Amino acid sequence: MNRKVLLFVLFVYSLIFSVLKTLRSPNDWSEAHWMMDYRFGFTKRGLAGEIFGLLFEKTEFSILILSAGILFLLYVLIFNIALKEIYQQENSFYRILFFLMFFLSQYIIFSAHLIGYLDHVVFLLTILVIFLIKRKKLFLAPIVAMFSIFIHEISFFLMLPISCFALIVNEISVERFSLKNIFSSIILKKLILFLALPVATTILISTFQETNNEIHFSVIVKYLKEVPFISEKTADSVSSAYTKSFSYYFKEESSSFIQRIFLSKGTIFYGIPILFSIWMIFREFKLKYNLQLFGIVVAISILPLLLHAVAYDTYRIWTFPFMILFLAFWILSSKFTMKKEKTGKLSNLEIAFFIISFLLVTLVPNYLFDNEVERFSLPIRLLLILPIFFILYLLKKPQPNV
Repeated sequence: MNRKVLLFVLFVYSLIFSVLKTLRSPNDWSEAHWMMDYRFGFTKRGLAGEIFGLLFEKTEFSILILSAGILFLLYVLIFNIALKEIYQQENSFYRILFFLMFFLSQYIIFSAHLIGYLDHVVFLLTILVIFLIKRKKLFLAPIVAMFSIFIHEISFFLMLPISCFALIVNEISVERFSLKNIFSSIILKKLILFLALPVATTILISTFQETNNEIHFSVIVKYLKEVPFISEKTADSVSSAYTKSFSYYFKEESSSFIQRIFLSKGTIFYGIPILFSIWMIFREFKLKYNLQLFGIVVAISILPLLLHAVAYDTYRIWTFPFMILFLAFWILSSKFTMKKEKTGKLSNLEIAFFIISFLLVTLVPNYLFDNEVERFSLPIRLLLILPIFFILYLLKKPQPNV
């Protein structure tokens, strides 16, 4: 079978396998977010619901259709990016295993489970911002980033670091990359130009939360409790999320930060596959010759884990580095000139590293929200991963390049 066809089948199969584990309709939490808007005055995260309400009637069905459309668009974009990148260097097992790990990762699993969450909108806009930066549209990119902050302040941690990385890599030759170049006047001016609007927006929202703490709580909770498909418990929870200050959440959650990072189940079940993905980037782009650039990749990939200090949904937070690494690979690949040559074989340690990571993302059940469990029993999973190993076996012999 044609190698390109095998790669296509491998990634489609892996994506479907991951999605079917947990795909469901939007839960109360995500539906409540789409019901929120600016009807009670300025509210953080209210922009998405405001735009939605202007275009459609807010019903449970319309939220389902919107959420499914957003998730489908996100999958189409990341799949097209992955396919384009893999076809550029289809003999590279580092590249193949990186994207395979991504499509099997907990990010894909949770994205299907958390359908309707505003995280998906943030990552869609992040892809757009990176696209604009690549094309040097430095006027439009910060405007999109600003709107993303209004949609969800989590954009500050998910969008801005990887977008700054895209800007830096786009402006500095990766072959002569140096941290000193980042502090050149040209790069600093462009970074300031890009960051000014979204950072100012973040400060504005943070200040509003600190000075208007719980002013709207009773109004919001009353409104959400009147929505027939939102439970009272969710109405209370979402109302708190929209009105409590950031400093309140930091005081409540920061004491668990070290434990969540270094001593949790996520440290093993998510951390090992994340480290494997980082190692594949290191090997694919030969970053042993550019350790400063590699250091930045590592830093931006683990930066989302700082959210453990202000949020308690730890398993969701652990999924973000996978998507950041995916975007970092896309950014680096567009700047590195890769020769289509036969790449070196994986070492025995790398093969063992892959197998351990593979088993963690495919066989270990994830802790899901709302007391739900993943589909497929362990025996069924063992059967379902066999085609992946079979395709990898067929791919193990690189084809000669023309």
